[in-house]
Amino acid sequence: MAEENEKTENEENGAGVEETENQESAIQDSGEEDQEQGEMDLDFILDIPLELSVELGKTKMLVNDLLQLGQGSIIELNKLAGESLEVYINHKLIAKGEVVVVNEKFGVRLTDVITPIDRVKSLAAEE
Repeated sequence: MAEENEKTENEENGAGVEETENQESAIQDSGEEDQEQGEMDLDFILDIPLELSVELGKTKMLVNDLLQLGQGSIIELNKLAGESLEVYINHKLIAKGEVVVVNEKFGVRLTDVITPIDRVKSLAAEE
């Protein structure tokens, strides 16, 4: 009788090992599928167009002042020379930077990138 119990336990343990190996294999296969699905989802996101804008400064003016503007007019902005520019994506502040010239074109060197946590907090504050 003891021999029968040992055989039964060994058979159950052997089946348990096979079952565990099958589960591990299924988990690995599932993980690979999830990774492939994640890459496909990411590819979809990468094709979404975004509007990037850089703000040099702001001002308010009366309609009369606006109508008086002409070539050569100077508009005074609220920022001082040398202050950081603000970089927006879809009207959300994501960074600050400074003006640079690259191959005779203007560019922006990012000096301070807003952390993702702060970006989420600013979205929550708007609601």
